[in-house]
Amino acid sequence: MEEATGRVCVTGGTGFIGSWIVKRLLEVGYSVNTTIRSHPEHKKDVSFLTNLPGASQRLQILKADLSDPESFKEAIEGCVGVFHVATPVDFEEKEPEEIVTKRSIDGALGILKACLSTKTVKRVVYTSSASAVSYAGKEDEVKDESLWSDMDLLRTSKTSVWSYAVSKTLTEKAVLEFGEQNGLDVVTVIPTFVVGPFICPKLPGSVGSALYFLFVKNDPFRYLHAPMVHVDDVARAHIFLLEHRNPKGRYNCSACLTTIEEVSEIVSAKCPEFQMPTIERHWLKISRSVI
Repeated sequence: MEEATGRVCVTGGTGFIGSWIVKRLLEVGYSVNTTIRSHPEHKKDVSFLTNLPGASQRLQILKADLSDPESFKEAIEGCVGVFHVATPVDFEEKEPEEIVTKRSIDGALGILKACLSTKTVKRVVYTSSASAVSYAGKEDEVKDESLWSDMDLLRTSKTSVWSYAVSKTLTEKAVLEFGEQNGLDVVTVIPTFVVGPFICPKLPGSVGSALYFLFVKNDPFRYLHAPMVHVDDVARAHIFLLEHRNPKGRYNCSACLTTIEEVSEIVSAKCPEFQMPTIERHWLKISRSVI
């Protein structure tokens, strides 16, 4: 898989990370199938994908939903690699954790089964989350790929976005186990706080959270300091792992530990027209709820 040739599939292509992976894949010469969820009430605008350089010749957009894993078969057929980026997100916890987790695992395993049946997929790159590592009960230690978030701790403490953390942790474990048991090459990318420019029309949640001090809202990801990574580095990491001769297991993807002061200073320097709030005022608001 050393050459940037062939067709690959990216699930969740309208999302922040997914769309950026599609953009980069087209730039380096891949043909890309990407999936989007159909909405019964309105047609989704995907012009930000169809207008990408190379899209008219090498991009196909198909409808699929994690609630129906069979719906991904058409998008995966004939592909040499699959990037499984799509994931159920329910930060407001409107559904029970068990339902969200089951949908995530069933969808992921259904996609992996489709990869096996095609006989063409050589590798699957699954997009996990730092939440699958961060809640291991070892707050003062460096987080590496050997750590897994503690399910009992999450379910007992019910910290911010605990349901999402449970879902991502158990789904990552399930896809790695499936790969080992069925001889399918599966690797996972574990990004931290993903920031940077975006081509999708909606403000990405992680970008909004990184800039929460500019918005009047109670953001669950508010922070004093947080590990962050640029979206382009995340996309390149996915492609690197697809093309690498022999990657194994899990890969943390993080660039730096950034403080809220540093983010505020960067935004202030680049966008002096913004009225920046004083950081001290926000420290008082979040001092009891930092994650």
